[in-house]
Amino acid sequence: MPATGVGERIEEEADTVRVVVAPDGFKGTLTAPEAAAAIADGWRRARPDDEVVLRPLADGGDSLCEVVATDEDRWLDTEVVGPLGRPVTARFLLRPDGTAVVASAAACGLDLVPEAERDPSRTTTYGVGQLLLAAVDAGAHRILLGLGGSATVDAGLGALTALGFRPRVADGSGLKIGGGELHRLATIERTWVHDLGTVAVELLSDVTTPLLRAAEVFGPQKGASPAQVVQLTAALAHVADVVERDLTGGVRLRDEPGTGAAGGLGYGLAAGMGASFPPGAARVAELVGLAPALADADVIVTGEGRLDATSMEGKVVGHVVERAADTDLPVLVVAGQVDDPGGHRLADTESAAPGGPGPDPAAEVAAAAERLAARWSAG
Repeated sequence: MPATGVGERIEEEADTVRVVVAPDGFKGTLTAPEAAAAIADGWRRARPDDEVVLRPLADGGDSLCEVVATDEDRWLDTEVVGPLGRPVTARFLLRPDGTAVVASAAACGLDLVPEAERDPSRTTTYGVGQLLLAAVDAGAHRILLGLGGSATVDAGLGALTALGFRPRVADGSGLKIGGGELHRLATIERTWVHDLGTVAVELLSDVTTPLLRAAEVFGPQKGASPAQVVQLTAALAHVADVVERDLTGGVRLRDEPGTGAAGGLGYGLAAGMGASFPPGAARVAELVGLAPALADADVIVTGEGRLDATSMEGKVVGHVVERAADTDLPVLVVAGQVDDPGGHRLADTESAAPGGPGPDPAAEVAAAAERLAARWSAG
């Protein structure tokens, strides 16, 4: 039920209220723009006179490029090495100000690997490095790289190799791709294919996992067996020893939050390129103009695939709650499934598919939003 006083606030104001719809994507079913459109459709069925403003969001994972794209931006395609070493066509976004928006999953995403072939001992981030080079060739001087949805646990060494770094084994030959080769790393040398030292790279993610927990936390979903998780964890520690000796001058980065994102891709790019880790959801919210949209809003509706306590830990829903708290704006949530959100202040929630998504997730989300809006109309 709505929080005490919030429903009264809406009822006492004009019959028409301004609603900002700002969800994340519903992983595996709806992109953030699709989810926003479905929520808006359902809300309008119950409250057709309301002004509904769409500001779909992302935290660095699914839908990043689609969320921030404007009519002035250019979509560019390039062929890169996919996670299994096969060529794939990857898209990225180039904005008029010289900022490129790149999703690492376009080159090393789990959805590019058939389920039977998922094995982080074999997969590589090499194509991500190629994507970064393509962005620079297209004129980018700043790159926003989303780190969600990868199939890899290679500490970013694949990407660094594509960028011109030279990871070598004990006999001086080059290190082969894949997490299963990491334990053989003996040295890594910094070279550049381009003058990348002038390019600012921001890594966007909701993940705060440090490097040495990357295999444990993310390995199983990428196809790693329990034995492989142990092996990869040891290999990541070995890589950190070499990288921090050869590239960072002894500066210890392995414990930094976010370095485990995308199987350690965050670590490799932080160590090799000095990439930074701004909060992903906050950075995207800035790009899409969430703050101006909320300035005269009456209620905000956000959402994601599963609402639980982790939703408040750097993800879109948590960021929306933080922003809304500044103005005491009520926050409603439509989620595929609703678990305990950890006691955080939410005015109301509605589950779209408690038993899991059906054949028409957009219709389920729209129906959930309609039920949510109807409760506000009643109360």
